[in-house]
Amino acid sequence: MRAARVMRLEGPDAIEVSEIDEPSGDGVVVDVHAAGVAFPDALLSRGLYQYKLEPPFVVGAEISGVVRSAPTDSQVQPGDRVVGLTMIGGAMAETAILDPQRVFKLPDNVSFEAGAGLLFNDLTVFFALSVRGRLQQGETVLVQGAAGGIGTSTLRIAPVLGAARTIAVVGTQDKAEIATAAGASDVVLADGFKDAVKELTGGRGVDIVMDPVGGDRFTDSLRCLAPAGRLLVVGFTGGEIPTVKVNRLLLNNVDVVGVGWGAWGLTHPGALEEQWACIEKLLASGRLPEPDPEVYPLEAAAAAVASLENRTAKGKVVVRIR
Repeated sequence: MRAARVMRLEGPDAIEVSEIDEPSGDGVVVDVHAAGVAFPDALLSRGLYQYKLEPPFVVGAEISGVVRSAPTDSQVQPGDRVVGLTMIGGAMAETAILDPQRVFKLPDNVSFEAGAGLLFNDLTVFFALSVRGRLQQGETVLVQGAAGGIGTSTLRIAPVLGAARTIAVVGTQDKAEIATAAGASDVVLADGFKDAVKELTGGRGVDIVMDPVGGDRFTDSLRCLAPAGRLLVVGFTGGEIPTVKVNRLLLNNVDVVGVGWGAWGLTHPGALEEQWACIEKLLASGRLPEPDPEVYPLEAAAAAVASLENRTAKGKVVVRIR
Protein backbone atom coordinates (compact mmCIF):
# COMPACT_ATOMS: atom_id res chain seq x y z
CA MET A 1 0.00 0.00 0.00
CA ARG A 2 1.04 3.63 -0.38
CA ALA A 3 1.68 5.60 2.78
CA ALA A 4 3.17 8.90 3.93
CA ARG A 5 5.88 8.30 6.53
CA VAL A 6 8.13 10.44 8.68
CA MET A 7 11.55 9.08 7.81
CA ARG A 8 13.64 11.27 10.13
CA LEU A 9 12.73 13.57 13.02
CA GLU A 10 13.53 16.64 10.95
CA GLY A 11 10.09 18.13 10.45
CA PRO A 12 7.47 17.88 7.69
CA ASP A 13 10.13 17.91 4.96
CA ALA A 14 11.15 14.45 6.16
CA ILE A 15 7.74 13.00 5.21
CA GLU A 16 7.98 10.72 2.17
CA VAL A 17 5.37 8.70 0.26
CA SER A 18 6.34 5.12 -0.55
CA GLU A 19 5.04 1.56 -0.85
CA ILE A 20 4.98 -0.40 2.41
CA ASP A 21 3.31 -3.55 3.70
CA GLU A 22 -0.28 -3.31 4.89
CA PRO A 23 -0.68 -3.29 8.69
CA SER A 24 -1.71 -6.48 10.46
CA GLY A 25 -3.50 -7.18 13.70
CA ASP A 26 -6.95 -7.24 15.26
CA GLY A 27 -9.51 -4.50 14.80
CA VAL A 28 -11.57 -2.81 12.10
CA VAL A 29 -9.76 -2.82 8.75
CA VAL A 30 -10.57 0.31 6.75
CA ASP A 31 -9.76 1.17 3.13
CA VAL A 32 -8.81 4.80 3.72
CA HIS A 33 -10.17 7.52 1.42
CA ALA A 34 -8.90 10.59 3.28
CA ALA A 35 -6.89 11.47 6.37
CA GLY A 36 -7.05 14.57 8.55
CA VAL A 37 -3.99 16.63 9.44
CA ALA A 38 -3.58 18.08 12.94
CA PHE A 39 -0.98 20.20 14.71
CA PRO A 40 0.41 17.20 16.66
CA ASP A 41 1.45 15.69 13.31
CA ALA A 42 3.90 18.55 12.82
CA LEU A 43 5.21 18.13 16.37
CA LEU A 44 5.57 14.36 15.92
CA SER A 45 7.61 14.93 12.77
CA ARG A 46 10.21 16.69 14.94
CA GLY A 47 9.95 14.41 17.97
CA LEU A 48 8.48 17.29 19.99
CA TYR A 49 5.06 15.85 20.85
CA GLN A 50 4.30 14.53 24.34
CA TYR A 51 4.05 11.06 22.84
CA LYS A 52 6.98 9.82 20.77
CA LEU A 53 7.15 7.60 17.68
CA GLU A 54 10.37 6.20 16.28
CA PRO A 55 10.82 6.78 12.52
CA PRO A 56 9.90 5.60 10.08
CA PHE A 57 6.23 5.89 11.00
CA VAL A 58 3.01 6.61 9.12
CA VAL A 59 1.78 10.10 9.98
CA GLY A 60 -1.79 11.13 10.78
CA ALA A 61 -4.40 10.10 13.33
CA GLU A 62 -7.89 10.54 11.82
CA ILE A 63 -9.38 8.86 8.77
CA SER A 64 -12.45 8.37 6.65
CA GLY A 65 -13.05 5.39 4.42
CA VAL A 66 -14.92 2.14 3.90
CA VAL A 67 -14.83 -0.87 6.22
CA ARG A 68 -13.16 -3.89 4.65
CA SER A 69 -13.61 -6.20 7.65
CA ALA A 70 -14.67 -5.87 11.27
CA PRO A 71 -15.02 -8.06 14.38
CA THR A 72 -18.50 -9.57 14.74
CA ASP A 73 -19.24 -7.53 17.86
CA SER A 74 -18.25 -4.22 16.25
CA GLN A 75 -20.73 -1.38 15.72
CA VAL A 76 -19.74 -1.27 12.03
CA GLN A 77 -19.67 -3.88 9.28
CA PRO A 78 -18.01 -4.39 5.88
CA GLY A 79 -19.11 -1.77 3.37
CA ASP A 80 -19.97 0.91 5.92
CA ARG A 81 -18.75 4.45 5.30
CA VAL A 82 -16.89 5.43 8.45
CA VAL A 83 -14.66 7.90 10.21
CA GLY A 84 -12.16 6.81 12.82
CA LEU A 85 -9.23 7.64 15.05
CA THR A 86 -5.89 5.87 15.10
CA MET A 87 -5.08 8.36 17.90
CA ILE A 88 -1.38 8.64 17.01
CA GLY A 89 0.13 7.74 13.63
CA GLY A 90 -1.06 5.27 11.00
CA ALA A 91 -3.67 7.35 9.16
CA MET A 92 -2.06 8.58 5.92
CA ALA A 93 -2.04 5.17 4.26
CA GLU A 94 -4.32 3.24 1.94
CA THR A 95 -5.23 0.81 4.74
CA ALA A 96 -5.58 1.30 8.50
CA ILE A 97 -6.59 -0.93 11.41
CA LEU A 98 -8.54 0.76 14.18
CA ASP A 99 -9.86 -0.08 17.62
CA PRO A 100 -13.59 -0.86 17.14
CA GLN A 101 -14.46 1.72 19.82
CA ARG A 102 -12.85 4.47 17.71
CA VAL A 103 -14.71 3.83 14.46
CA PHE A 104 -18.03 5.58 13.75
CA LYS A 105 -20.51 5.55 10.89
CA LEU A 106 -20.29 8.55 8.56
CA PRO A 107 -23.62 10.07 7.46
CA ASP A 108 -24.31 9.60 3.76
CA ASN A 109 -24.63 13.36 3.22
CA VAL A 110 -21.02 13.99 4.36
CA SER A 111 -18.13 13.51 1.91
CA PHE A 112 -15.04 11.47 2.74
CA GLU A 113 -12.87 14.61 2.57
CA ALA A 114 -15.12 16.45 5.01
CA GLY A 115 -15.41 13.36 7.20
CA ALA A 116 -11.65 13.06 7.60
CA GLY A 117 -11.65 16.54 9.11
CA LEU A 118 -14.44 15.97 11.62
CA LEU A 119 -13.32 13.95 14.59
CA PHE A 120 -10.42 15.75 16.24
CA ASN A 121 -11.80 19.23 15.67
CA ASP A 122 -15.56 18.78 16.00
CA LEU A 123 -15.39 16.47 19.01
CA THR A 124 -12.86 18.75 20.72
CA VAL A 125 -15.04 21.80 20.09
CA PHE A 126 -18.26 20.05 21.11
CA PHE A 127 -16.62 18.89 24.35
CA ALA A 128 -15.07 22.31 24.95
CA LEU A 129 -18.27 24.29 24.50
CA SER A 130 -20.82 21.94 26.00
CA VAL A 131 -18.90 20.28 28.85
CA ARG A 132 -16.00 22.54 29.82
CA GLY A 133 -17.38 25.89 28.64
CA ARG A 134 -21.00 25.41 29.73
CA LEU A 135 -22.21 27.41 26.74
CA GLN A 136 -25.66 28.88 27.36
CA GLN A 137 -28.32 29.96 24.90
CA GLY A 138 -27.70 33.47 23.62
CA GLU A 139 -24.06 33.80 24.68
CA THR A 140 -21.21 35.32 22.66
CA VAL A 141 -18.10 33.29 21.73
CA LEU A 142 -14.75 34.81 20.76
CA VAL A 143 -12.63 32.51 18.59
CA GLN A 144 -8.85 32.86 18.45
CA GLY A 145 -7.09 31.34 15.42
CA ALA A 146 -10.47 31.45 13.74
CA ALA A 147 -9.23 30.48 10.26
CA GLY A 148 -7.64 27.25 11.51
CA GLY A 149 -9.15 23.82 12.04
CA ILE A 150 -10.36 24.34 15.62
CA GLY A 151 -11.39 27.90 14.78
CA THR A 152 -13.56 27.07 11.78
CA SER A 153 -15.07 24.13 13.66
CA THR A 154 -16.03 26.46 16.51
CA LEU A 155 -17.63 28.90 14.09
CA ARG A 156 -19.74 26.05 12.66
CA ILE A 157 -20.70 24.42 15.96
CA ALA A 158 -21.19 27.29 18.43
CA PRO A 159 -24.37 28.67 16.81
CA VAL A 160 -25.87 25.17 16.65
CA LEU A 161 -25.27 24.80 20.40
CA GLY A 162 -26.97 28.11 21.16
CA ALA A 163 -24.42 30.90 20.73
CA ALA A 164 -26.07 34.07 19.49
CA ARG A 165 -22.84 35.61 18.21
CA THR A 166 -19.35 34.49 17.21
CA ILE A 167 -16.44 36.92 16.91
CA ALA A 168 -13.49 35.62 14.92
CA VAL A 169 -9.90 36.75 15.52
CA VAL A 170 -7.57 36.27 12.53
CA GLY A 171 -4.05 37.31 11.65
CA THR A 172 -4.58 38.53 8.10
CA GLN A 173 -7.32 39.84 5.85
CA ASP A 174 -7.34 36.75 3.62
CA LYS A 175 -8.00 34.61 6.70
CA ALA A 176 -10.90 36.91 7.53
CA GLU A 177 -12.64 35.60 4.42
CA ILE A 178 -12.22 32.02 5.66
CA ALA A 179 -13.73 32.89 9.03
CA THR A 180 -16.65 34.66 7.40
CA ALA A 181 -17.29 31.66 5.14
CA ALA A 182 -17.27 29.41 8.22
CA GLY A 183 -20.07 31.47 9.76
CA ALA A 184 -18.50 34.18 11.92
CA SER A 185 -20.86 36.98 12.95
CA ASP A 186 -17.96 39.44 13.13
CA VAL A 187 -14.26 39.28 12.24
CA VAL A 188 -11.43 41.32 13.78
CA LEU A 189 -7.69 41.30 13.18
CA ALA A 190 -5.38 39.99 15.90
CA ASP A 191 -3.56 43.30 16.08
CA GLY A 192 -5.68 45.34 18.49
CA PHE A 193 -8.40 42.69 18.86
CA LYS A 194 -9.13 43.56 22.52
CA ASP A 195 -10.28 47.08 21.75
CA ALA A 196 -12.22 45.90 18.71
CA VAL A 197 -14.06 43.28 20.79
CA LYS A 198 -14.90 45.80 23.49
CA GLU A 199 -16.38 48.09 20.84
CA LEU A 200 -18.37 45.30 19.21
CA THR A 201 -19.85 44.24 22.56
CA GLY A 202 -20.54 47.72 23.86
CA GLY A 203 -17.87 47.32 26.52
CA ARG A 204 -19.44 44.20 28.05
CA GLY A 205 -17.05 41.60 26.64
CA VAL A 206 -17.70 37.99 25.60
CA ASP A 207 -18.95 34.98 27.53
CA ILE A 208 -16.49 32.43 26.14
CA VAL A 209 -13.07 32.63 24.48
CA MET A 210 -12.02 29.56 22.52
CA ASP A 211 -8.21 29.69 22.49
CA PRO A 212 -6.12 27.14 20.57
CA VAL A 213 -3.35 29.75 20.13
CA GLY A 214 -2.07 30.85 23.54
CA GLY A 215 1.07 32.96 23.26
CA ASP A 216 0.94 36.72 23.59
CA ARG A 217 -2.81 36.94 22.90
CA PHE A 218 -3.72 35.21 26.14
CA THR A 219 -3.81 38.17 28.53
CA ASP A 220 -5.88 40.28 26.16
CA SER A 221 -8.23 37.32 25.71
CA LEU A 222 -8.76 37.34 29.49
CA ARG A 223 -9.47 41.07 29.34
CA CYS A 224 -12.17 40.40 26.71
CA LEU A 225 -14.25 38.28 29.09
CA ALA A 226 -17.52 39.54 30.49
CA PRO A 227 -18.24 38.91 34.17
CA ALA A 228 -18.46 35.13 34.76
CA GLY A 229 -16.83 34.52 31.37
CA ARG A 230 -14.78 31.42 30.55
CA LEU A 231 -11.50 31.22 28.63
CA LEU A 232 -11.08 27.72 27.17
CA VAL A 233 -7.45 26.64 26.81
CA VAL A 234 -7.34 24.25 23.85
CA GLY A 235 -3.73 24.48 22.66
CA PHE A 236 -0.66 26.56 22.01
CA THR A 237 -0.14 26.93 18.27
CA GLY A 238 1.34 30.36 19.01
CA GLY A 239 4.30 28.54 20.55
CA GLU A 240 4.49 30.11 24.01
CA ILE A 241 2.59 28.57 26.92
CA PRO A 242 1.18 31.60 28.79
CA THR A 243 0.88 32.10 32.54
CA VAL A 244 -2.11 33.43 34.44
CA LYS A 245 -2.03 36.23 37.00
CA VAL A 246 -4.83 34.88 39.13
CA ASN A 247 -5.85 38.30 40.46
CA ARG A 248 -7.40 38.85 37.01
CA LEU A 249 -9.73 35.92 37.71
CA LEU A 250 -10.95 37.56 40.91
CA LEU A 251 -11.66 40.96 39.41
CA ASN A 252 -14.47 39.83 37.12
CA ASN A 253 -15.18 36.33 38.46
CA VAL A 254 -13.84 34.73 35.29
CA ASP A 255 -12.56 31.19 34.68
CA VAL A 256 -9.59 29.77 32.81
CA VAL A 257 -10.62 26.25 31.85
CA GLY A 258 -8.42 23.48 30.45
CA VAL A 259 -9.81 21.48 27.54
CA GLY A 260 -8.05 18.11 27.36
CA TRP A 261 -10.36 16.22 25.01
CA GLY A 262 -8.03 13.25 24.57
CA ALA A 263 -7.40 12.88 28.29
CA TRP A 264 -11.16 13.08 28.96
CA GLY A 265 -11.81 10.29 26.48
CA LEU A 266 -9.22 8.05 28.14
CA THR A 267 -10.73 8.52 31.60
CA HIS A 268 -14.42 8.57 30.66
CA PRO A 269 -15.47 5.31 28.92
CA GLY A 270 -18.10 5.88 26.29
CA ALA A 271 -17.41 9.62 26.02
CA LEU A 272 -16.32 9.47 22.36
CA GLU A 273 -19.40 7.49 21.37
CA GLU A 274 -21.69 9.94 23.17
CA GLN A 275 -20.03 12.95 21.58
CA TRP A 276 -20.11 11.44 18.10
CA ALA A 277 -23.79 10.49 18.48
CA CYS A 278 -24.59 14.18 19.01
CA ILE A 279 -22.40 15.40 16.14
CA GLU A 280 -23.64 12.67 13.77
CA LYS A 281 -27.27 13.60 14.44
CA LEU A 282 -26.56 17.28 13.75
CA LEU A 283 -24.70 16.46 10.53
CA ALA A 284 -27.29 13.99 9.25
CA SER A 285 -30.12 16.47 9.87
CA GLY A 286 -28.29 19.26 8.07
CA ARG A 287 -28.35 21.54 11.14
CA LEU A 288 -24.56 21.37 11.30
CA PRO A 289 -22.88 22.00 7.93
CA GLU A 290 -19.99 19.76 7.02
CA PRO A 291 -16.54 21.37 7.04
CA ASP A 292 -14.97 22.59 3.82
CA PRO A 293 -11.36 21.40 4.26
CA GLU A 294 -8.28 22.33 2.29
CA VAL A 295 -7.48 19.07 0.46
CA TYR A 296 -3.99 17.91 -0.57
CA PRO A 297 -3.14 14.78 -2.59
CA LEU A 298 -1.21 12.05 -0.78
CA GLU A 299 1.93 12.97 -2.72
CA ALA A 300 1.81 16.41 -1.06
CA ALA A 301 1.42 15.09 2.51
CA ALA A 302 4.62 16.86 3.57
CA ALA A 303 3.25 20.21 2.40
CA ALA A 304 -0.06 19.51 4.15
CA VAL A 305 1.64 18.96 7.50
CA ALA A 306 3.99 21.90 6.92
CA SER A 307 1.01 24.22 6.41
CA LEU A 308 0.05 23.72 10.05
CA GLU A 309 3.58 24.29 11.29
CA ASN A 310 4.08 27.49 9.29
CA ARG A 311 0.49 28.65 9.95
CA THR A 312 -0.50 29.01 6.31
CA ALA A 313 -3.31 26.45 6.66
CA LYS A 314 -6.74 27.72 5.73
CA GLY A 315 -9.31 25.86 7.77
CA LYS A 316 -9.02 22.14 8.32
CA VAL A 317 -6.37 20.35 6.25
CA VAL A 318 -7.06 16.91 4.77
CA VAL A 319 -5.01 14.53 2.63
CA ARG A 320 -6.87 12.60 -0.07
CA ILE A 321 -5.65 8.98 -0.13
CA ARG A 322 -7.74 7.53 -2.95
